[in-house]
Amino acid sequence: MAFLLGFLIAFVIGITGVGAGSITVPLLILGLGLSPEIAVGTALLFGFLVKLPAGAVYLFRRQVAGRVLGLLLLGGLPGVLLGSLLLVHLIKGAKDMVLLLVGLTVVVSAGLGLYRSLARLTLSRERPWLLPPAAFGIGLKVGFSSSGAGTLGSLLLLYATRLTPQQVVGTTILFGLVLSLVGGGVNLYFGQVDPKLLLSLSLGGIVGASLGALVATRVPKQPFRVALLLWLLFIGAQLVWRGVAHG
Repeated sequence: MAFLLGFLIAFVIGITGVGAGSITVPLLILGLGLSPEIAVGTALLFGFLVKLPAGAVYLFRRQVAGRVLGLLLLGGLPGVLLGSLLLVHLIKGAKDMVLLLVGLTVVVSAGLGLYRSLARLTLSRERPWLLPPAAFGIGLKVGFSSSGAGTLGSLLLLYATRLTPQQVVGTTILFGLVLSLVGGGVNLYFGQVDPKLLLSLSLGGIVGASLGALVATRVPKQPFRVALLLWLLFIGAQLVWRGVAHG
């Protein structure tokens, strides 16, 4: 079951580019019955492993903006550390609050993803000063929910830089990889990762990501992506409802 789930998640990521955390955490909670904190910790490391090959490709092609990545990490690393520690603190007596926060994060990420898919951002000038503080917020969000680095990072770079689309994708992937590794490491240290599940998910993810990348050139990406984001809005709303109802 976990192998198939990892395959399907990575396959969808390969086609749509929708972040791993936005899909993985809701499915682990609603589908496999994992607690929110274990789902977040496992999803962080799963996202790191699944996106690692893509990050290597963008690095090899020199489509990663080093200076911009440095500014993002300047704010993002403290943010993800704080967010991960916040998650550890919250689970001691407020699991329903974590469920609510994860649900809200999925809803916000999916909504912004829809905005990015349906709208066109126009850039008048660069805003490098905005990168560290905005990245801190993104890192905080990733730390307690595992999602947001891809969608929010891309929107931030499209708004605040003049990077090419390829550089936006490459830089965002590397940013998300580092945040996932750090956040996942914190969760692993505090025992909030399921190692066996992570292994099965990752094995399926490797196969799914490879197949998804091959299929991506042969399917209408935009309609598929919009449909998935609408579905994520529904799933996120379910998590919010569970968090409120149980609270």
